[in-house]
Order: sequence, then structure tokens, then C-alpha cells
Amino acid sequence: MEEVQQQPIQSVGEDGEKEMMSNGSSMTHETQQDDEPEIVMEGSSFVHGGASEDDKGPPKVDSQVEILHEKVTKQIIKEGHGVKPSKYSTCFLHYKAWSESTQHKFEDTWQELQLVELVLGKEKKEMTGLAIGLSSMKSGERAVLHVGWELGYGEEGNFSFPNVPPKANIIYEVELIGFDETKEGKARSDMTVEERISAADRRRMDGNSLFKEEKLEEAMQQYEMAIAYMNDDFMFQLYGKYQDMALAVKNPCHLNIAACLIKLKRYEEAIAQCAIVLVEDQNNVKALFRRGKARSELGQTDAAREDFLKARKFAPEDKAILKELRVLDEDDKIVYQKQKELYKGLFGPRPQPKDTKRVTNWLVLVWQWLVLLFYRLFGGKMVKTE
Repeated sequence: MEEVQQQPIQSVGEDGEKEMMSNGSSMTHETQQDDEPEIVMEGSSFVHGGASEDDKGPPKVDSQVEILHEKVTKQIIKEGHGVKPSKYSTCFLHYKAWSESTQHKFEDTWQELQLVELVLGKEKKEMTGLAIGLSSMKSGERAVLHVGWELGYGEEGNFSFPNVPPKANIIYEVELIGFDETKEGKARSDMTVEERISAADRRRMDGNSLFKEEKLEEAMQQYEMAIAYMNDDFMFQLYGKYQDMALAVKNPCHLNIAACLIKLKRYEEAIAQCAIVLVEDQNNVKALFRRGKARSELGQTDAAREDFLKARKFAPEDKAILKELRVLDEDDKIVYQKQKELYKGLFGPRPQPKDTKRVTNWLVLVWQWLVLLFYRLFGGKMVKTE
């Protein structure tokens, strides 16, 4: 576990965000604020992050093979942007790793929902090949790396976690989310509380600027990197005002990622981001609103209404919440009318009741006619016989 140096905090880059996410703290009750992205539902073609859909093995890539080292090659899956990291840069990444011979996947950081940190030039020996690949990548780039066993887990492999066979060549699928250029190679674990929160807050503000420019990919990268400064080990050691100030940066980043994901129509992932915030603050209005929005888009109307109603309890005048509740009510009416028409068509028009009185009168007349006919045919003969 990282050891955190707690020092007095002077400023965390105040720019209008006043949400304090802890017991006894306060927050504004509007679902939108100036420094957080506004949810606008226009479409976007970009799909960021997330593990590849095919988990059966390493991805198949047709791009050109780049030789980075005698034992390292690279094929690009998705192009990045900007410059490449230099020595001592702190890289934030996700990756999967397979043994090339067995195709066994022995590591997958996407499942952890937390970025991996690697300082180039200070990486562990078994990460040497991965570091060589990272040094050739740009922020946002995704690639497949083929690494020889000499730059991986070596001749003996690894028999604990992760379990890697001896002399195993490795295939990585890696995404470089971003990096910090730090000349002295200072990792976040060596930073004080003040330094880590300030660095995270700068990333959050950079993400907000990118969001306003509709650069969702880059915005999400900044938010994810901000969250990386405040991982579970770090947050576990904080208390009191330190915890409050860290959450005041961390939680908006999760909510901003949720806003991006909603625009990208990746509603399940948006729900997961909101859930992280609601664990810390179960009455967070923005988290309830955005989770409700995502659930509504998925057709989970009952769950969405529950979120909106709870959010309205804490923000009764919020127009966005009231609008979503009206939309759900209108949708319910439309569904009801469609069901009504469907059932009417299935069972047809209701049968009309028969006029039983007219039927009875007709039967009496027939009976009287039969009696009269019988009397005329046989009545005279019966009198003569007597």
C-alpha cells in the first residue's frame, strides 16, 4: 500500500465546483454547473476506452508492423494524438497480456477499473518490453505489442500472480491513456496529498475544457488520469478535510466521464461511473440524475423514475429533473395506448348480447302452429271412433 504524506493544503484550484462529498458537508443541488459538462444528446462517432469485445484471444490487427527493438514489435489499433512520452514520464495505461504460445490471458487491467501507472526508465524488469512499446506511443493510442521473453518474465517465468510460463513471449494489447512529463520521474506515490490533489484538479479542469470543444476522447483521458492520482489505497488513508477535498475532485471526474458516456450512448458504463459516486454520497443529485438518464435511455423506466424522484427530493426546483419525469410520464401514456390497441386487435370487437325475448316468442308461435296442424289432421277421426 502506498504511504501518503499529509501536509496542509492551501488551494486545489477553485473554479466553481463546490461539491463536498462527505458526511456533514454541503453541495449545490443543480444538476449542471459551469465547470462540469452539460449533457447534450447529439451523437458522436467516437468510442473511447473499454476492453476489446473479443476476449477469446489477442486482437487480430492488419496494420503495419513496427520494429521497436530486437525483441519488441508494435501494430497500431487506434491512432493517438500529441507527442510521445520521454524518459521518466509517468504513463497511465490499461493493458491485457497473453502468453504467445498458449494464448492464455494472464492479466487484464481493464477489469480493475483503475489505471496502471508506469514511470519510463523506472519500470520493473518484467515490464521492460512494455515500457519500450509505451515510449513509442501517443496519448490515446491503442496497439498490440509482441515482446520476447528476454524483456518479459524471463527464463523462469512467474509462478505467483500473474502466472506466466518459462520463456514465454508475451502479446500485449495496450492503451496509453496519457502521461505526465516529470523530469525527475516523481511518481504519484512519492507526492504529498497537496501535490496529488492539485495535479488531479488540473487534469479535471483540462478535461472540462476539452469537453466544451467536443473532444470527448481527450476529455475522458484527462478525467481518468485525474482519478488515477486518487486510487483506493490513497483514498483509504485520508480522513477529515483531506478526504473531503480529494472527493471534491474525484467524484466530479466520475460524473464527467458519465456525461461523456451518455453522449456516446454507452449507458451501462455511465451507470457504473455514477454508482462509484453514489457509494460515497448516496444522495448526490448529479449522480442520481445521470444514472436516471442512462437508465431511461436503456428503457429501464421504473429504475430511472426512482432515481429522478430521489434527485427531485433534494432539488425540487431543478428543471432538468422535472423535464425527465414528464418525459417518462408521456412515454408511459404512449405505451399504455399501444398496449390497449394491441389487445383490442387480438381479441376483436366485443360480441353483442342476443335478444332472448324475440327468440322465445318465435318458439311459442311455432309450437302453436304445430298443435293446430296436429288437431286438424287427427282431431276428426278421434271423435268418430268414440
